[in-house]
Amino acid sequence: MPAGWGAPIYGKLDGELAGALMSINAVKGVEIGAGFAAAALTGEQNADTMRSGNDGVRFGSNNNGGVAGGISTGQPLVARIAIKPTSSILTPVESVTRDGENVEVRTKGRHDPCVGIRAVPVAEAMMACMLADAKLRHRGQVG
Repeated sequence: MPAGWGAPIYGKLDGELAGALMSINAVKGVEIGAGFAAAALTGEQNADTMRSGNDGVRFGSNNNGGVAGGISTGQPLVARIAIKPTSSILTPVESVTRDGENVEVRTKGRHDPCVGIRAVPVAEAMMACMLADAKLRHRGQVG
């Protein structure tokens, strides 16, 4: 992932990525880099330090998941999603009718007991589409 894609305010790369991944059915959470674990770190622990050497600039860590201030850093882009369990299962569940009457609903037919297995290629494709948009936007801004 090249450095410099994204924007510091509107069109932040991590914001666009989170929005794209959240638009996938059954996704209930998105984290970039260290994600929620970053809340337990100090600022010093979470900082992605940089050093210059013979091979160019190197990062000491990638807690920010390849994005700093909404712009790609050149490090690997890291995103994780949380998938909710399928609610349309054969076990009866309580519900109400539109008139407010209590009913038991049982879903019939073929349903996948786990959407997580299919979610991996869907999430990868969504990330690829979002990055293609980011590349075109970057090219439009800087040539």
